[in-house]
Amino acid sequence: MEPKPLILFDPHPRPIALLFNPATQARLNAMGRVLWHDGAPASDEHVDTHLPETTILIGQSALPKERLDRAPKLRAVFNVESNFLPNVDYQECQRRGIPVLSTAPVFAQPVAEMALGMALCLARRMHEADVAIRVGRETLYGEGDNHDSILLAGRPMAIVGLGNVGRALLRLLRGFGGEILVHDPWLDPAALREMGVTVATLEECFARCAAVYLTSAVTTENTGGIGRDYFRLMAPGSLVLLISRAGVVNFDELLDEAAEGRLRVGIDVWPEEPIPAGHRARTTPNTMLQAHRAGNIPEIWPDMGRMVTDDIELILSGQDPRHCQRARWETVSRLRSKPVT
Repeated sequence: MEPKPLILFDPHPRPIALLFNPATQARLNAMGRVLWHDGAPASDEHVDTHLPETTILIGQSALPKERLDRAPKLRAVFNVESNFLPNVDYQECQRRGIPVLSTAPVFAQPVAEMALGMALCLARRMHEADVAIRVGRETLYGEGDNHDSILLAGRPMAIVGLGNVGRALLRLLRGFGGEILVHDPWLDPAALREMGVTVATLEECFARCAAVYLTSAVTTENTGGIGRDYFRLMAPGSLVLLISRAGVVNFDELLDEAAEGRLRVGIDVWPEEPIPAGHRARTTPNTMLQAHRAGNIPEIWPDMGRMVTDDIELILSGQDPRHCQRARWETVSRLRSKPVT
């Protein structure tokens, strides 16, 4: 009788109990021999000892080629930190048919909802009106406070980067009835047109739209590439939502536009986190600021464990994974993700 497949855990910085509730833990135990490891990253000695028998790795252990050479039974790697980190030889994994999978899709809906909420607040200045009431400076019935409020309904809006978050946001924006422009050079234009969106250049997105949602990943090509030249294409009072990776913009030039009153800017991601105490954004007007909290809500964490467990069942039964996001060498080699700390 063949031994059960070995499932090796190295999930730091995610605690096991946060992701895998008793039900999913029981499912994993029924599928194989599980080496539960929690807390600090597993030691090299621990990983190297068990890799030769490991079938499934759940976590962020480094996997250069020399380690893969010592893991002949490995069939899948699940990154529960949710970024494709540069500590894995993705090309070699792809050559060997070992899927490297990320739980990133679980964050898409909460981040998309936050992006839309921030846009609505900026469009109607709800956050500023709330402060005005608290300090006794409100204008009744909105005659003064609403002088520059705008509707999003019927207005063209743009999504830059149609990945997990962008697709979730697309579903929400359709209800506003306006044209939706999409810029994503990684996706086939014909496929985008089939989704009912307008394929656009970056220039068109900023020049034509009342709100631009920046949901793209940071890559070797786009780091810091969206700056003043694009922002100045927008009509005064337009909205920019920075919701996925801060590295895609020239951050100071974005804040300059808000400080000058040209644009309203929503920010959830930052070049440096935690945000420095003296960061200029803290006193920049025409902004709505969040501390990288769009995706991290309690109800999604058990979903992450279920996604992983469902895909492991599929893989062990000879099927392809369907729930987690699979790394592709052609794209992951260009990503510049920062690990969660």
